[in-house]
Amino acid sequence: MRFKTGLIYFFLSLFLFSACETEKNNNNFKGRLFTAGEGNDEIKIAVVQGTPYEMGYQLGILLKDDINQTINDFLDAIKQEVPLLSDAILDNWWNTNAPFIDYRITDEMKGLADGSGTELKQIERCHIIPVISPYSCSGVAVWADGTSNGHTLQLRNLDFTMKAKLQDHPLIVIYVPDEGTPHVNVSFAGYIASHTGMSLNHLVFGEKGESPASEFPYNIEGAHFSFLFRKMMYDANNLDDILNTIKDTKLIKRYFLFFSDGNEPTQGGAKVLVSSPDEIKYHIWKDNDPADNVAPDVFPDVIYQTMDNPTAAEFIKTNLGNFDADKMIQLSKAVADDQNLMNVVYDATTLELWVAYANGESGRAAEQKYVYVSVKRFLQEAGIEL
Repeated sequence: MRFKTGLIYFFLSLFLFSACETEKNNNNFKGRLFTAGEGNDEIKIAVVQGTPYEMGYQLGILLKDDINQTINDFLDAIKQEVPLLSDAILDNWWNTNAPFIDYRITDEMKGLADGSGTELKQIERCHIIPVISPYSCSGVAVWADGTSNGHTLQLRNLDFTMKAKLQDHPLIVIYVPDEGTPHVNVSFAGYIASHTGMSLNHLVFGEKGESPASEFPYNIEGAHFSFLFRKMMYDANNLDDILNTIKDTKLIKRYFLFFSDGNEPTQGGAKVLVSSPDEIKYHIWKDNDPADNVAPDVFPDVIYQTMDNPTAAEFIKTNLGNFDADKMIQLSKAVADDQNLMNVVYDATTLELWVAYANGESGRAAEQKYVYVSVKRFLQEAGIEL
């Protein structure tokens, strides 16, 4: 009798182990990890493929140590800066916002937790902090006749605290989902929401914060851009799809959102002012719109909002028609803030990007080398054909 019972438990354990392994990785792709840049400028590039859970699990396995260190450092730094910010308060904020987060992102978080061994609650707390925080950044998009070769270019400066050591764990993730559009998230190990990124439908996403600290605590019963960006990277085919999603989504807080489209038939860019606390919830401005909030300094084939609009306007006026990646990098540096954590320049037409992360707590991203990354190259290196 004992022997038979032991057999039952033995085969049951085999079944449960097999089921667990199937959930964790039901395809043959294990994820691939590469690097770009050298020395202090080195950036890890992860290529993952499968379901959202599988892609998160692959990331967790590939970057276990980085993920744990990033999340611990980030939470410790924020709590030191805001001592009253307890786990219970962060959990309450998360529970308030979670119903508005696309299931693919939360599934990926579960995979990330299982793969890295990091507590899921810690990952959630890390991701809710940008939702409840005020911060500021810059964005510019130039396309068609505004550039030297007719491409669509966009820059995004992330001006955020450099004390949390996020810059010590830079990471670019190239996602190849089983369903939906492959896309790129320029981020940090362990942070899978998006402050900026690009889909392989040649669409670029960027943001500039406008929520003043005086309005805290914010109403977060709606979609935050960092989760919405990932959803739109999966689903949007062109600029109109993005703008229709913005119109149909319950948004929160105040932001300038920047989008550009590198597809020739639908090429262009748009700037959206989200102002959810106001009666009018959003404003959309496109090419050379005289109603744009930067008027009269508007230009054809350009949209922008930066930390230094007069400098940006003068630079755009001087270089309009001749913009390339180098000039976009120069503009990115010219408008960078004191707390300049990460800067990216995209070529949406060719699916290339140039990215710089801060070095330590005083070396702004704008002062570092902008590392070149070809999305197509790393997909090929990973053996993935689209």
